[in-house]
Amino acid sequence: MILKPANKIKFYLSALIIFILVSCGESPNATQNEARRPPNFILIFCDDLGYGDLASYGSTINRTSNIDQMAKEGIKLTSFYTSASVCTPSRASLLTGCYPQRIDMAEVRKEGFRSVLLPAAHHGLNPKEITLAEILKPAGYATACIGKWHLGDQPQFLPTRQGFDTYFGIPYSNNMHGEKGVPLMRGEKVIEQPVDQSTLTQRYTAEAIKFMEEHKDRPFFIYLPHTMPHAPLHASERFAGKSQHGIYSDAIEEIDWSVGEILQYLKNENLAENTFVFFTSDNGGAQNYGGVNTPLRAGKGTTWEGGMRVPAIAWWPGAIPPGLESDAICTVMDLLPTYHQLVYDVPFNDATIDGFDISPLLNAKEKESPYQAFFYYDRDQLQAVRSRKWKLHLPLEHRYKGHHTDEGFAMETQLYNLDEDIGEKENLAEKYPEKVEELLQYAESAKNILGDTARPSPFKRPAGKVLKAEEPKL
Repeated sequence: MILKPANKIKFYLSALIIFILVSCGESPNATQNEARRPPNFILIFCDDLGYGDLASYGSTINRTSNIDQMAKEGIKLTSFYTSASVCTPSRASLLTGCYPQRIDMAEVRKEGFRSVLLPAAHHGLNPKEITLAEILKPAGYATACIGKWHLGDQPQFLPTRQGFDTYFGIPYSNNMHGEKGVPLMRGEKVIEQPVDQSTLTQRYTAEAIKFMEEHKDRPFFIYLPHTMPHAPLHASERFAGKSQHGIYSDAIEEIDWSVGEILQYLKNENLAENTFVFFTSDNGGAQNYGGVNTPLRAGKGTTWEGGMRVPAIAWWPGAIPPGLESDAICTVMDLLPTYHQLVYDVPFNDATIDGFDISPLLNAKEKESPYQAFFYYDRDQLQAVRSRKWKLHLPLEHRYKGHHTDEGFAMETQLYNLDEDIGEKENLAEKYPEKVEELLQYAESAKNILGDTARPSPFKRPAGKVLKAEEPKL
């Protein structure tokens, strides 16, 4: 698929024109009287929350009644993926709709660890990329980032330079404390260092509710990337020691409380039916700190299912029917094109992206995933590919050694039927050679476009390059 050329300036102009037409009731797919206020968006993004850490996904130790109720009132996605098994690249994908390989956010050999940015790194999310917040600004949205950023802590990479009106949170992971401790920022200034991490979930929640209160008369977008349950684990006095299962569960149950507070505010203020709330995690659970990914194999830092398949729930009363569940492949890259379609009623095509509009899946108008294939990368190395129910782990001369687990560095080709074997236990490569060959062809396409070890992508958008929409899409 080849998309027409465009750059960031052209995007803003075209989006503004569409917004004016929509405001006048003259969108391409609307009649004169169909003008409406576009929906509010709240995107709750946990850090290292595992697939099996919620009761609605099988946990028997964590009490997550608010999130579970959210699933009952919306749709639960059971094949939802991040684009990486660690923090920075998955966040870059969430905000841009791209695999991190395409936007030069997959690997930072000199300034990071496994592509996770360290404090004072000279790399970050290219400000020329179009972000979730930036697609909404021409439609009059108030935008806020509240929580952990981790896409560059230098001024040019901060949320306030990426389409967000306000920022309140920590600029990188909570274990990157240095001599002074983890800083808390408002806007582009440090306001507290070291921050009392036990207060973060409570303060993020209060900040989100305050922002909604201040902007409830106009469309708003809140990106709420929680610090927890990333280690070192913390919980406020109200939740510490209360879960009966240790600090990891304390932190999760406090996040559940936060979700309940936000949803209740929306209901109390009659905003629920015009607010799309999405809840997910940046990667799989860190097993060595208490994360549970059952029934998936392995966890954070790997390309097994437990590293990249995460819980995901979409909630929008009146727009998303209650009690739905979908096993169709969806990813963090789908949020940007979905938001764009919902606001402007036209597809996003101002830059090449890898995600899809999944609104038809969320409202049950469609059941099939738009993905022909999904690709599991570790930094610049393609390690696996999934198409429908089949997943192929590629035969590699080497694999990057995961820092959270040593599991899964076999050299042979491995094929799994995820419908019947979600735990990736029975290798079917010899039994289904035709499926191996089919998935190898998908893998070759990904290598040609996104690159692979010692095979740089000709379509990577390095820092400083003007955005174009002429690169091929997978």
